Amino acid sequence: MIPRIILKRGKEESLLRRHPWIFSGAVDYIEAEQEEQIAEGALVEVCTRSGDFIAQGHYQVGSIAVRVLSFEREPIDQAWWNARISVAYDLRRTLGLVENPSTTCYRLVHGEGDSLPGLVVDIYDTTAVVQCHSVGMYRSRMEIAEAIRTLYGDRIRAIYDKSSQTLPYKAGIGAVDGYLWGTSDHASQVVVENGERFAVNWEKGQKTGFFLDQRENRELVKRYAKGRTVLNTFCYTGGFSVYALSGGAREVCSVDSSERAVALAAENMRLNFGQGASHSEVVADAVEYLRDIGDRYDLIILDPPAFAKHHKVLGNAMQGYKRLNARALSQIRPGGILFTFSCSQAVSKELFRTTVFSAAAIAGRKVRILHQLTQPADHPINIYHPEGEYLKGLVLYVE
Repeated sequence: MIPRIILKRGKEESLLRRHPWIFSGAVDYIEAEQEEQIAEGALVEVCTRSGDFIAQGHYQVGSIAVRVLSFEREPIDQAWWNARISVAYDLRRTLGLVENPSTTCYRLVHGEGDSLPGLVVDIYDTTAVVQCHSVGMYRSRMEIAEAIRTLYGDRIRAIYDKSSQTLPYKAGIGAVDGYLWGTSDHASQVVVENGERFAVNWEKGQKTGFFLDQRENRELVKRYAKGRTVLNTFCYTGGFSVYALSGGAREVCSVDSSERAVALAAENMRLNFGQGASHSEVVADAVEYLRDIGDRYDLIILDPPAFAKHHKVLGNAMQGYKRLNARALSQIRPGGILFTFSCSQAVSKELFRTTVFSAAAIAGRKVRILHQLTQPADHPINIYHPEGEYLKGLVLYVE
């Protein structure tokens, strides 16, 4: 018998609206034949107080008690995984990302956006990188790998699991990153994105190796870069820097606090433009670097890591965004373009825009919004899960 989560009376409303999370406060009690059946990651059924089935999903310890896999009573077996990941694949094929020689890296599975909460799968040419954010997904990783192999056949040569840093630390699983299937002679691979080339290291890089969610926004930087002097802060692997120079920027400066990140940015510049690229790298804290840049730049990119991982630190995070944007807005050359982003799920579009508005007022500049940006379509947002819209961006024209 599958363990059953019985909800408090009236707490099924969000589920009836197909929201994929059940919070611990909504749980009345748990029915299980044996205590070990309700270990973290176990498959459970969710029922109303009167015993009616609503959904099934992975149980977990914490504020989110269940992540929903299905609103149907159906076996979650290999055939189910194959079908679910096939639906995600079909979406990427619709987007023109599958077997596209000008873009060989993309997100195949985006958690709740693909009705697979707690799972991310990124494709880097012939390697798939799996990242589990829940114990339930981690326990299903071999079924997930088998589904990927079934879909791609010999187009995928290796499947790498990179879940050790994303699983809940209290779960005590002792996960170790490694290959679920196949091996790779090299832990990095040169991939192509919109015709630009990048060396991606999934074993040692951040996230799965590359920030795929900025693909379309990098292309927009390319459109605006011609003849401009560009500053790319929090540059990581230099994605925006490569696109800026490709778009005809006069000069590009990449800044990051990590020496390794700056070295990766320099490597990607050489990969695309050879040794003579008009590019400089600076190892520095971006917030400090922006303290005194004068009017050297007329295109600035602010793409910081998430300042607010959760709502408890939201106030401090918004002060950080305000200070960062005020410094850039006060010093950018007249007629300059500012690309500014937040990737914090806890920060709404409205709150981010209000914070940038406050920064513009502090800087005392005339500012116009040219574009409002979000994540690309291979990072889809489940319409029943608006929290999935995590990436917010504004492109500003500064008089």
